[in-house]
Parts: sequence; structure tokens; C-alpha cells
Amino acid sequence: MAQAEAVIGEANYAVTIHSGSHALTSDEPLGVGGKDAGPTPSDLLAAALAACTVITLRMYAERKGWPLPSAGASVRYSKRQDQQPLMERTLRLPSGLTEEQRQRCREIAERTPVTLALKSGVEIRTELA
Repeated sequence: MAQAEAVIGEANYAVTIHSGSHALTSDEPLGVGGKDAGPTPSDLLAAALAACTVITLRMYAERKGWPLPSAGASVRYSKRQDQQPLMERTLRLPSGLTEEQRQRCREIAERTPVTLALKSGVEIRTELA
């Protein structure tokens, strides 16, 4: 189970996030009143998809015995007016893979845990402490 806690203090709009033994900061850009002290929440969402993608590809390649010394995923998250938001992902795979392996990596990227959660929608329940 993944878990995170976010706390905002008096400084607009810097948020301290704790997840396990890790801490990071999220903020908004200067143009909307933040101090740009960290990635925006939307940036973190794109980062979660990118990170999950390359981790899943590495795990899959290891199980298959494929040469995958590195892999990259770039994700752009766009909020489109009057449309569903769009996430565009670009994979960067090493040249040592066959075309069949590259296509399989593309298929696997469509089934990472974060990809599936985003595509299916996530139920969110809110309660007061």
C-alpha cells in the first residue's frame, strides 16, 4: 500500500510531503503565487507515471533476460479545456533491443500499476480526522 501525508504551513504554497522515510516539497510556480520550491502536484502525477513505467520495464526485462541497461520515460500532463486531461508518454529504449522487444515494452508500459490506476479511475473517499 502506498501512503503519503502532505502539510502546508504559512508560506504560499509550499507543501511538505512525507512518504515512508522520504520527504519532498511540492509548490506552485511564481506566476500563481508560489515560490517554485518544488514540483507542482501535477508534475508529481506525471513523475509517478514516468517512474512507474521505467521501473516496470526494468523488472520485465530482468525476468525476460533482455539487455536493458537504461530506459527513460517522459510524460506530459495537459489539462485541456472542456476535455478529459491528457497524459502523453514517450519511451526511450536502448538500441540493443529487437523491434519485437521494443514493441513488447510499449505494450508493458500500457499495463504498469500507475497506468492502470489512471486509466480506470480511482475511487477517492474523504473523511475528517
